[in-house]
Amino acid sequence: MADQLENLIAEKIRTAFGQGTALVSLQGLAGDASSRRYFRALLKGTKTPSSIVVMNFPTNNVLPLSSEELAVFKAPPKELPFLNLHRFLTHIGARVPNLYGSWEKDGVLLLEDLGDVALWDRVQALPEREILSWYRKAIDELTVLQVRGTQERDDSCIAFQQRFDFRLYTWEFEHFLEYGLEKRPGVLVAPAAIGELRKIFADIAQRLDHQPACFNHRDYHSWNLMIHDNRVAVIDFQDALLAPPQYDLASLLNDRITDSVIRPPLEERLIDYYIEKRTEAARQPIDRDEFFEIYLLSTVQRDLKVVGRFYYLDLVKGKPGYKKFIGPTLRRLKRNLPRLPRLEKVIPLLAQYFEEMR
Repeated sequence: MADQLENLIAEKIRTAFGQGTALVSLQGLAGDASSRRYFRALLKGTKTPSSIVVMNFPTNNVLPLSSEELAVFKAPPKELPFLNLHRFLTHIGARVPNLYGSWEKDGVLLLEDLGDVALWDRVQALPEREILSWYRKAIDELTVLQVRGTQERDDSCIAFQQRFDFRLYTWEFEHFLEYGLEKRPGVLVAPAAIGELRKIFADIAQRLDHQPACFNHRDYHSWNLMIHDNRVAVIDFQDALLAPPQYDLASLLNDRITDSVIRPPLEERLIDYYIEKRTEAARQPIDRDEFFEIYLLSTVQRDLKVVGRFYYLDLVKGKPGYKKFIGPTLRRLKRNLPRLPRLEKVIPLLAQYFEEMR
């Protein structure tokens, strides 16, 4: 099977770059939480890049999405979501990897190699002023996606066929309740606690559902932003959809272990920078207090989803590697919930079942 895949990739490389191009080697790359696989192909030829990235995905007549909850459309996608979004993002001038060739029926895409340095890797051990600079670059790119992407709306783009609404927020909260609590080994959850949490979560979902929506990447975090030629490039964008603008910013500043670098004072400065850049680009004033409330609600909602998701990946998908991020995520929830006075009561409810919340 491995030889068969390598031969298929070599054939597609020759098709894309010419018959004189040779595949020197194929190296597996770390994947994500989806069914996709990635390889770095080293090439030899006269007019070819020295390396490219190969995306390989299942060809079982189901176009792959990263998240099951996003698989509900008015009509099934007719095109690979990655390709659909790539075309749109290229059109609006976002920095995404170049596409050299695509063969959906064979489950192969050939992409520009952006290297191995994600934003998170780049900022390690840097002084705060340089961390601030790099995250400002990420916010600059986010402004392109959110403002220009919304202004140049294209209904053929799959992102405009889905939005974070009450249904989807509720699905994600239920995902947390199911896998973060009810199905977690060794945990016996009181039905009354589930009922109380469900009421609180419904209120959050209702509040977020009523917010104006714009184009969102949906996973705009420090591991999906690659540093290439001193710029921030965006990957893993196939689940883009409409959501409040605070959602992607919450993803950027609150994900996995970002608290070790982005502490509250730096977070405040980056939020202010985002508001400044968005105001300039969209030419619309922003009420900072209202913006910050929705930002915090988005952060809490997303972190709860993430806890449930990481338990799900371990229990159902057999991918335990994400469990190490659950503790830091819970500690961030404990820090952020009191910043929203009406959500302080969530802490004692969760503290019964999570040591990090005590």
